[in-house]
Amino acid sequence: MTNSKNQNPSNEKTTSPSFEEAFERLETILDQMNRGTVSLEESLKLYEEADHLITTCSQRLNEAERRIEILSKNRKGELILNSENQPTTEEFNVPL
Repeated sequence: MTNSKNQNPSNEKTTSPSFEEAFERLETILDQMNRGTVSLEESLKLYEEADHLITTCSQRLNEAERRIEILSKNRKGELILNSENQPTTEEFNVPL
């Protein structure tokens, strides 16, 4: 007996989404949930997906912050510190 489904849909996307993709999907999920038209079961699935996407976005932002800190080092390889002895940072704005 042959199976008409030769490909597993869950294998289509094997890599994590980019920050932008994850953030866009989060916005879509919030939109759906705020409309109040999805069932309880669908809301739970969306909540779980959103939780995973938030983790992904957080990891991406942390990675970006680490890279920025590395780039903020002076020529001697030392971090440039502020008056509170913390690495200098710049505000990271995400376009909405």
